[in-house]
Amino acid sequence: MSPDPAPMPAQSRSRPISDRRYREMMSASLDLLDQGLTVFDEHLRLIACNRSFLELLDFPAALSEPGTPFEAFIRHNALRGEYGEGDPERQIAERVSAARMFVTHDTRRLRPNGRLLSIRGFPLPHRGFIAIYSDITEVEQQRTQIERHQSELESAIILRTAELHETNRELTQAIEVNRQITAALRQSEGRLRRITDNIPAHIAYVDKSWTYRYANRRYAEWFGWTTDSMPGLAIRRAIGDQVFAFVEPYVHRALEGETVSYEYTTEHHGNTVNALSTLVPDIDEHGEVHGCFVHSVDTTEQRRTQHLLAQAQKMEAIGQLAGGLAHDFNNMLTIVMGNLGGIRDARPHDPLNHEFIEPALEAASRGVELVKRLLAFSRQQPLAPRPVEVNGLIAGMTRLIRRSLPDNITLINSSRKAELFAMVDSSQLDNALLNLALNARDAMPNGGELRIETTLERLDAGSAADLELPPGEYVQIGVSDNGTGMDSGIMARVFEPFFTTKKFGLGNGLGLAMVYGFVKQSGGGVRIRSRQAVGTTIALILPCASDSPDGTGTAATAPLDLQGRLVLLVDDDAEVRKIVRMQLSSLGCSVLEAESGAEAADMLENVPAISLLLTDVVMPGDMDGRALARFARHFRPEVPAILMSGYIDRGPVEAHDPSIPLLVKPFDHEALLAALGRASSAAKRTIGSN
Repeated sequence: MSPDPAPMPAQSRSRPISDRRYREMMSASLDLLDQGLTVFDEHLRLIACNRSFLELLDFPAALSEPGTPFEAFIRHNALRGEYGEGDPERQIAERVSAARMFVTHDTRRLRPNGRLLSIRGFPLPHRGFIAIYSDITEVEQQRTQIERHQSELESAIILRTAELHETNRELTQAIEVNRQITAALRQSEGRLRRITDNIPAHIAYVDKSWTYRYANRRYAEWFGWTTDSMPGLAIRRAIGDQVFAFVEPYVHRALEGETVSYEYTTEHHGNTVNALSTLVPDIDEHGEVHGCFVHSVDTTEQRRTQHLLAQAQKMEAIGQLAGGLAHDFNNMLTIVMGNLGGIRDARPHDPLNHEFIEPALEAASRGVELVKRLLAFSRQQPLAPRPVEVNGLIAGMTRLIRRSLPDNITLINSSRKAELFAMVDSSQLDNALLNLALNARDAMPNGGELRIETTLERLDAGSAADLELPPGEYVQIGVSDNGTGMDSGIMARVFEPFFTTKKFGLGNGLGLAMVYGFVKQSGGGVRIRSRQAVGTTIALILPCASDSPDGTGTAATAPLDLQGRLVLLVDDDAEVRKIVRMQLSSLGCSVLEAESGAEAADMLENVPAISLLLTDVVMPGDMDGRALARFARHFRPEVPAILMSGYIDRGPVEAHDPSIPLLVKPFDHEALLAALGRASSAAKRTIGSN
């Protein structure tokens, strides 16, 4: 740990800050505020304003001179149409007259550029007023926090009313004697300090001897001091050895003239807290650095919320993956168990059944249970980075992604190199790719092309610095769409938690935030390029690596005559149809097959002999199994319908219509026979009621 810099001589430490230096410090402090601020005297002349005020309302810098009449600002707005149509002179007169009333006001104004401003004005004793301007376009969701801060500020103002009276009496006398802004600022020191004490930020000033000269209330309390006891303390003593060891190099850089930002963690009242700090060097007109301004924000709650929301998004992605896997896995188990059961039933007395067939069927049954546990899987996992061949991983993800995309979106994979190894957590990369694919899908409501491309990327010093990475070779995975694209405003916030452009209920704004956090935690970076109406590309830059409910059903309670009945069997998987056809044939049924809902609907209309419909739920095209069952009930109410599914959580039909049985794949003869019996009974009841 480096020792403290040598302290300055006692004479230098005790020398008061000059008026000019004080004004510069206070002006710079006000300019750090995100909110705009103005103070006008009893004659409606400007005492002080900050840079945020000029930027929020698009005022020229010339209007910021002390003594500028309030009317000048109103006239500037009226002449550029800020107040809408009407006589500008009348608009000016009305607003100046209202200002002379010196009454508290709290208004909102929608500016022509679409930004929504909150304008709060407070009268000062002996007239005059202070006004605060805030851009609240993107912070409506933070209303509760803002109201709490406003309440704190109002409470502080009430508690200090007597002191404000005295301060403003002195300020009024100083204005009458000398209207120079220097005297006004000197007399308003106490008031400006109270303002900085009540804003929701930690502000301090450190001189070049590494000694605090100023700290607002929040900053001092953060480290266990008061605003009176902190000035004059060396940095190491004020913030403690642990934090000092971390921030020391940043202070060095700031006192050399560089603006730096950093995050750190410390203990506060027994809790671990996080803060984001920015050091702005205090440089005079000759280029000499006299110290630096410190602006810090408590990010503890933000980081905690970010972690929890990223976890929630991860679990959502896992749920989608599990659903697609369960559907395909149960289809495969249907084929395996159907064929094994067929062999066993065809040769019931073969001794090999007990040695080979029964163990295989038992293992397949355990597979069914595994699917059930997979659907319920939900737990937190730390990153487990290892060398991953990304081309193979993406190839394995393609089928799952394909099942999440509509038919009007084309999925294309490409790579410029046969093998690319990245040091990354493969399951988290799966989640990230799925999230990017789903976002791309939502950006192409009318269809389009989704492209996943991998390359080996070499970052030079400039490109690496932009991504906060060391130069070198990285694996790049680009996910591109030709959808709606984004403007610059959306791109600037696209990775923020909670930020979303989707309608309420269609997205929580956490998918891309999770992707960004995962990539950064993996030692990589994220690039984004987008043009409206052209499309978006999000590139993940990753470090290279050196080399379900029980489907058994219930048995039929009464004999069911199926001899000669023609059953329409619908499933897009030919092997599944083969197994189910064998089961139906063993029950004495004749079977007519279709591989899509549209084909089956055509057969229902044109083949009167069809007496029963057995259809899969999930099928390609516009008509899935549920739609087909509704079609059959409308056009052929005498034909009972049964639904099959490998993943009932995709839509539990029985919860909506108990008259339509649902068979969970894989199923045996008994479950099929029971479903046929329930469907026939339901169809008879429907016909009887009609």
